[in-house]
Amino acid sequence: MTRRLTVAIVGMIAGALLLAGVGTLVLTQLGARRETRRDLEQRVVDVATSLQGTRRPAVTQLLRRALRLQGAEVVTFGALGNRATALPAGVTDSDLDLEALLAGRVVSGAHGNLVFAAARVPSTRPGARVVVLTRKPDTGLRSGGRWFALAAIVTLGAAVAVASVLGSRLTRPLRDAQRATRRIAAGDLSARLPEPRGDDELATLTRSINSMAETLERSRGLERQFLLAVSHDLRTPLTSIRGFAEAIAEGKAPDNAQAAAVITAESRRLERLVRDLLELAKLDARRFSLDVRATDVAEVVTETAEGFRPAADDAHVQLDVVTNGHGALLATADPDRLAQVVANLVENALKFASAAITVGAARADGAVVLWVADDGPGIPADDLPRVFERFFTSTRTPARQVGSGLGLSIVRELVDAMGATVRAEPADGHGARMVVVLKPWARA
Repeated sequence: MTRRLTVAIVGMIAGALLLAGVGTLVLTQLGARRETRRDLEQRVVDVATSLQGTRRPAVTQLLRRALRLQGAEVVTFGALGNRATALPAGVTDSDLDLEALLAGRVVSGAHGNLVFAAARVPSTRPGARVVVLTRKPDTGLRSGGRWFALAAIVTLGAAVAVASVLGSRLTRPLRDAQRATRRIAAGDLSARLPEPRGDDELATLTRSINSMAETLERSRGLERQFLLAVSHDLRTPLTSIRGFAEAIAEGKAPDNAQAAAVITAESRRLERLVRDLLELAKLDARRFSLDVRATDVAEVVTETAEGFRPAADDAHVQLDVVTNGHGALLATADPDRLAQVVANLVENALKFASAAITVGAARADGAVVLWVADDGPGIPADDLPRVFERFFTSTRTPARQVGSGLGLSIVRELVDAMGATVRAEPADGHGARMVVVLKPWARA
């Protein structure tokens, strides 16, 4: 890239020099031609006046030498306008307007690089004598062109040097970025670029690469925690299943019915974990359907929460469902996915609740809000933004083992897909509250 940048800069400067040179040449020639024509018009009048009253060729030669006139001729015309003597080289009969000359006007023009001017010698005799002066404009390009060529060579040399240094400096951050991205692609997520100064495009690119590396490194850490947590959650029920199965097979189980009940419970626990893992995989790949429509949040909340009342009674936890009781709470949502959100939130609350869980829905600040609160140990302030991460391990201890540990992650994915938001906050008094804010249904 440095080479291409250098070539581009040098080419641009060379093109500018060429354009300036051609433009200067054209303008110089036009200016020199105009000045030469003006000078010849003045001189031809002076020569014509000087030749008044004499026809001697010696006088013409003398004036030519005195005025340093290279192309000076006296052309004689007869009384009928026929030319009696030759014209200077490069001038034709059509160039001389005889009527204008006889009227006392100066006739001038140019043929290519030759400029001419003509004037009549004042006389009362028949016929006419006309002085014709010719000259090639002196543009000074012969000597000036050599200096221009020398200056152009020096300028191009300096351009090459400056372009090389500038190209190297401009492309150094890109080369560093290339090396860093290669390391990141190879798996070295600790690769970072030096913190840039300024806010130009290269600085923005550098910050973006560093941010990408940090995000990938954090994602890898979360992935490792996820795999460790999944391995632990799989190993625990498998150990129980294997132990009781071997005891039954060897006839060492004290109570086969109890052992079978444990195997069944642990199998269901594994089934929930596998089901939630598959659900997360579908959510990650966006391979799931949404039927977003006007949804009565109060109805979904009530029906879903009531389905957990037997589990709450078994855990000796009071389950309260609170809605505004003033008609439907219409929001933009998928009712089935919203029911799944409420179920996962209630299941999570059952883990930590000491004696009570409250599930509610209401209108607030132009939106429809649903919440699930428990009276458990609460969530530390530092953990509140992270509770929806997969297999996030909180410092609070669950009162009972319920679900797979992926419920809140599934909640966040579903809520995001429906265009809503979810957050965790401390509950009134003690405990924790999960709040989902839905968009109200807007009639078309």
